[in-house]
Amino acid sequence: MNLRSLSLTALALLLSSVAHAHDYRVGDIRIDHPHARATVAGQTSGSAYFTMENTGKQSDALIAVQSPAAKSAEIHTMSMTADHVMRMREVDSIELKAQEKVNMLPGDGYHIMLIGLTAPLKAGDKLPLVLTFRKAGKVNTNATVEAGRTSTPETKRDEHRQH
Repeated sequence: MNLRSLSLTALALLLSSVAHAHDYRVGDIRIDHPHARATVAGQTSGSAYFTMENTGKQSDALIAVQSPAAKSAEIHTMSMTADHVMRMREVDSIELKAQEKVNMLPGDGYHIMLIGLTAPLKAGDKLPLVLTFRKAGKVNTNATVEAGRTSTPETKRDEHRQH
């Protein structure tokens, strides 16, 4: 094997490991691109997002989330009312019908609320999350902490429209 072939092989291995770094599976459930927003010093809560896809033939549900980075992690839903008030509430689970995909996005829909952070979430850090599904069971994931953007309800609404 010549140096060029060896270099190309090494590059292919590196790229394949990076491609799978944000993709997790448990049973028929695929979790893609888990990420969290960076927080500032003194901020005691944060949020995490990911895409879940049920590739199976039976329904399942996300029923619990845990993280050693927070005192508690809750499944939340949020929406913007007609008078531009953000409403957020905890839910018991997120149902995933067979062949269904749920995208968690900042500003609208589902997210994971991290309450009582043990330290600020810094861009580039890995945030461990344990996701529990009713049928598929538990999966350990690492959410990449991404630089957050300061936003208002208007910019959150505009961000959501772009997705």
